[in-house]
Amino acid sequence: MILPIYAYGQPVLKKEAIDVKENSPEFQELVANMWETMYNANGVGLAAPQIGKSIRLFIIDTVQTMEEGKEDEGLKMVFINAYKIEEGGDAWPYEEGCLSIPDIRADVERLSQIKLSYLDENFKKQEKVFTGINARVIQHEYDHIDGILFTEYLTPLKRRLMKRKLENIKKGNISREYKMKFVRPK
Repeated sequence: MILPIYAYGQPVLKKEAIDVKENSPEFQELVANMWETMYNANGVGLAAPQIGKSIRLFIIDTVQTMEEGKEDEGLKMVFINAYKIEEGGDAWPYEEGCLSIPDIRADVERLSQIKLSYLDENFKKQEKVFTGINARVIQHEYDHIDGILFTEYLTPLKRRLMKRKLENIKKGNISREYKMKFVRPK
């Protein structure tokens, strides 16, 4: 089932998420719905807070972003209860966007690798280092479960320049090809 993606301004996007307690049929259905929702919106990652669930869960599929012949360098993974162990490597800027903040893209500087502890889709404990574009997408989605949006990495001037666009997103004054849930006016 395709779920609505929560838009910029929704309080759930700014909360630190809590751990997933158990693997249940409902949880597996939620993960399946997240994949369907992400692909419907042409995304490469989706975190549970973006669908209104304040739990430490995100998915990524960078296989679709890889050049022809290099698809095996991409990842299609589920991350449950992920925690950052360390980040490292060189900082590099790259243009990012977000399904919760449509029509806004900006260069974000991130380190080139991240080491995570997490549970995989079978609830097996994993610890792994990710690099390059895979690391970037993971860092972006990981930020969501910590209540951080990519716009927070931008300079105050860039944020001021996009303030009107952000307010329009918050109010639902945008057109999207996928379902979204906006902040209700008071």
